[in-house]
Amino acid sequence: MGRSLRLAVAQSTVPEDPTDPENLRASGRQMRTLLRAAGAAGARLVQFPEGSITYPGKHVLSSGPRGTLAAADWSRVDWEVVRAEAESVADLAGELGLWVAFGAPHPLTPPHRPHNSLYVVSDKGVLVSRYDKRYLSHTEVSHMYTPGTEPLVFEVDGIRFGTALCIEVNFPEVFHEYEQLGVECLLVSVMVDDAARAVVAQAYSTLYNYWVGYSVPAQFGATAPAAVFAPGGRRLASCPADSRPGLAIADIDLDSRDPDIDAALRLARPWRRTARAGLYERHVVRGDRRSDTRSEF
Repeated sequence: MGRSLRLAVAQSTVPEDPTDPENLRASGRQMRTLLRAAGAAGARLVQFPEGSITYPGKHVLSSGPRGTLAAADWSRVDWEVVRAEAESVADLAGELGLWVAFGAPHPLTPPHRPHNSLYVVSDKGVLVSRYDKRYLSHTEVSHMYTPGTEPLVFEVDGIRFGTALCIEVNFPEVFHEYEQLGVECLLVSVMVDDAARAVVAQAYSTLYNYWVGYSVPAQFGATAPAAVFAPGGRRLASCPADSRPGLAIADIDLDSRDPDIDAALRLARPWRRTARAGLYERHVVRGDRRSDTRSEF
């Protein structure tokens, strides 16, 4: 039996003020609406943006004078509502039989700052894992978050997924590590208005020959909409390039007969592993370079 599933990459509105409970409830409602739409479209896994329940703006929680950057005052966050919305999303995932990956800050025991996290919930509505962003922006590490330390790989229907968040797109070692860990699809969730970052994320699907889901907030969708990229780099699906919520839906099929995907999975990816390891067949490697001392062309 072949291994395949349908991935839905969400473009949802991410609120930047976690001190307003209605902002949090509104994002939760929109996420649940998109979950239902994804389920109706036959999706098995739904990916949401970084901080999809809330991603605090860098000045919103500042403990300094208005408009200045200082240590975030996380006590101002309505954590009960954040938790309630996360649980509601998980409960609906269980009802619909969907896996879901969604972003939110994860509180730690004070005085430790929260993690910037991506939660992974199974089709039973159970939290199975959490990815804590490892590479933080200067503002994040200086004023807002505690960095994570480990990659995350999880499996759905026999397909291995990895996770990365936003600025981590600028660190190729993250994506190389996931290739070494054998992921077949990397979920990249961002909270940024940056066309170049989407291009770089797409490039990794070419460089490492795995699928890439790129989830972006709806308010930045006009710059670079949410999308799914195939091994080899082709765009398989994307949301409309506007500021409306939506879903980009594509099938992840490890037995695809699509010529580009087949070549990327069964030829390019194994060969690049061989090349990186230097494990060439003996007949294609010159035995002793010292025996060839010619200097002419």
